[in-house]
Amino acid sequence: MPSRSRLGQNFLHDAQAIQRIVAALGDCSHCTVVEIGPGRGAITRQLISRAAHLIAIELDPELASQLRSALSPERVSVVQQNVLEFDFAAAATSAGQRLIVVGNLPYYITSPILLKLAANHAFIDQAVLMVQREVADRVTAVPGSRDYGLLSVTVQLYGPVEALFTLPPSAFSPPPQVHSTVFRWRFHPRFQELGLNETGFLAFLRQAFALKRKTIANNLRAAGFAVECAGHALNAASIDPRSRAETLSVEQLSGLWKELTARVASTTP
Repeated sequence: MPSRSRLGQNFLHDAQAIQRIVAALGDCSHCTVVEIGPGRGAITRQLISRAAHLIAIELDPELASQLRSALSPERVSVVQQNVLEFDFAAAATSAGQRLIVVGNLPYYITSPILLKLAANHAFIDQAVLMVQREVADRVTAVPGSRDYGLLSVTVQLYGPVEALFTLPPSAFSPPPQVHSTVFRWRFHPRFQELGLNETGFLAFLRQAFALKRKTIANNLRAAGFAVECAGHALNAASIDPRSRAETLSVEQLSGLWKELTARVASTTP
């Protein structure tokens, strides 16, 4: 079957890699597993005997039809749908527990899928995901590193991430022009721990990282914060105004946001 490049389909055929991905999920014998983009079912077939129930979300109607014909509906529910429209809350409610997610994410919508999973963190226990190596580097990056940025902070706010292994293009058919990395994401949001309002802090992060490689003081000024207010907040948070957002930890950014919101609130009539 030819690959449908418009859907970003590169099918994993490396048997050892498939086994490693499935093993990374741990014991899922009592769990409902959601697979994103099963394609031809290479990982799906390995999961059937391991998961209590499997939900395979496949956008391609032809592949979804083939999976329905080849796999037992008692073990696998094939959903022909864009994963960005999938109802994780309903699936978790039906399962009576949080879900496990696995998938080889299409390169062209990787970030939207990660944000979709983050938004549904209450319904997901963990995810083992394969993405372009450069994206995995950003997701797992630490403050001050070349790859650290808005995506790093956003993903890590919803729980710890760890890179597991990287695969060459030859592990796929047809081979992509990039390497792919598998990483594990355990959902344990930090908003309550850090004393943050989720919506407000995420909006602040977009402002803090808006002008890449600019100082945090310049980004705050561009976001509309008064120079004096921003200066006092940075000083109270023990942050050098010449620092860039890319060098600041989640803890430092959260401290700065709390100082800013307190000062803005105190000056609002």
